[in-house]
Amino acid sequence: MSSENILGSLRHSSDETEFFTRTPTGYEPGRTKYVVVFGTVMSGLGKGIFSSSLAKILQDKGLTVSPVKLEGYLNLDSGTLNPYRHGEVFVLDDGMECDMDLGTYERMLNLRLSRLNFCTSGQIFSSVLEREREGRYLGRDVQMIPHVTGEVKLRLRELAVASGADVIFVEIGGTVGDVENAYFIEAVREMAYEEGPRNFCFVALTYIVEPQILGEQKSKPAQVSLKLLNAAGIHPHIIACRASTPVTKKVREKIALFGNVPMDRVFSMHDRDSVYVVPEMLRGAGIDAAVIDLLSIADRMDTRAEETARRTWNDYISRLRGAQHPVTIGIIGKYTTVRDSYASIIQALEHAGTHVGAKVQLDWVDSTDLTQANAAKRLENIHGVIVPGGFGTRGVDGKIACIRHVREHKIPYLGICYGMQLAVIEYARNVAGLPHAGSTEIEPNCPDPIIDVLPEQKRIEGLGGNMRLGGFDVVLTPGTLAANLFDNADRIRLRFRHRYEVNPDYIERIEKHGMVFSGKSPNHPIMHALELPTDRHPYFIATQAHPELTSRPLQAQPMFVGLVEAALRYSGVPADSESEAAHGSHLPRPPSASNAGDSADTQAASA
Repeated sequence: MSSENILGSLRHSSDETEFFTRTPTGYEPGRTKYVVVFGTVMSGLGKGIFSSSLAKILQDKGLTVSPVKLEGYLNLDSGTLNPYRHGEVFVLDDGMECDMDLGTYERMLNLRLSRLNFCTSGQIFSSVLEREREGRYLGRDVQMIPHVTGEVKLRLRELAVASGADVIFVEIGGTVGDVENAYFIEAVREMAYEEGPRNFCFVALTYIVEPQILGEQKSKPAQVSLKLLNAAGIHPHIIACRASTPVTKKVREKIALFGNVPMDRVFSMHDRDSVYVVPEMLRGAGIDAAVIDLLSIADRMDTRAEETARRTWNDYISRLRGAQHPVTIGIIGKYTTVRDSYASIIQALEHAGTHVGAKVQLDWVDSTDLTQANAAKRLENIHGVIVPGGFGTRGVDGKIACIRHVREHKIPYLGICYGMQLAVIEYARNVAGLPHAGSTEIEPNCPDPIIDVLPEQKRIEGLGGNMRLGGFDVVLTPGTLAANLFDNADRIRLRFRHRYEVNPDYIERIEKHGMVFSGKSPNHPIMHALELPTDRHPYFIATQAHPELTSRPLQAQPMFVGLVEAALRYSGVPADSESEAAHGSHLPRPPSASNAGDSADTQAASA
């Protein structure tokens, strides 16, 4: 039976058939192709980096791509996950809190993704149980197969319809052999059968160990894991071998033999100095050609588009590697032992540094160890400071001490989310004459609640919806630093993830003492950005938003570019003259702010 007949006639399970294939309206079998990436041996191999890099080089060829991450945990989203366990929470424009790999996809592909691009077991099971309660399974006992796997297949096909993609990249979280992702693997096996030949490409990302005591690469763990994948009914078309050094021919031959994959489709995926060089690495290894051949989509390629895209990307890599001026940015946080907690900030600083010719070095400062007494010593070799987002009371005093020090000593400062709230508290206490200013998050009954939950948010607290999430418009005050950073735009779009706001009752008093609220909500008394005038401080700006979420390699986020430029000047080294000649300077005049938030994203992943 052909794939069209399977999809067209076997829509529901009944006493007569065990097929259960629900498809969304408008879905055309064979129109969309699928590349599925599995991880073996261990987690943390960089499936998101590999998948997004492969998607990037297909996108360069003129193909429309869209990624989806399938996560095995039972949470409905990533919003409640501890950064120590799972890295940062990445927020999409539609408010979806998701895995940090979605940030990798957005940056690499310059796409604005949606909740269709992220799926957890919690979402799948909730949907299945809701349908069961509604009696939509025709009286059948609801089972993992075909009903739960059918829901996974439906999600993938819904993304295909909404995105109109030529190729969907499916990243299955975790490792082959994990209980929680077994049904995802079964679902894509079923779907490959239903869609028919030349519509699915399976890629196994494995790990080649190199024990220091032996001094050679060993492939046995990879061999065993590949057998697990085969046992699940998945026979990979391509195997990518992760290792710290290039994988030897001998090891690749073993992997080819035990994985039953031709040698020319077993690739070395060894460590590189930047994630942004991986696409060219894959292209050089011929992985893109293999995928094009396996999916029979050569007729959809645009070679001219590929030449232009490749030239532009390689120019970025050249500038990244050619950055000369060292500048040190201090990140003051409480999750500094886990760098993935600030993954998007790290990337945004790399983008900004590349833009202005600076080699950004990071100094991680644990805010719990910082005090007013030791701030000067601890920060003496830092040229710029970021106080990032966060929740809770731990490390707050250290962050406030840091903010006071950089304000008084005119060290460039960028406050993000919590970093803005604490900047207001510090200023109110030490400048505006409100020594007991605080946040009701930290001290519920503080005398002067400078930071509080707004009344309209309190009204929906009982519904669990008082978190401000996703993309919102920000109105900028003309003539301010914020407006200048965004090329004098009057309105931009940024992404948010917070619950507490600057209390409107204190705005007038704080502004009378010199602080300027330069970014505001167009419809509510909500302050989105603040700054100190440039005649009082060279660069002191903060935003309630998370600007790092919308930074891209080819479109560096203006607030980060401004910080790096100011830090260069503070260090005594001007921003790269060649870069300034080509791109302009954010201080005082920025380059074109075509990247002012999500408005510059080139594609949406949903209709």
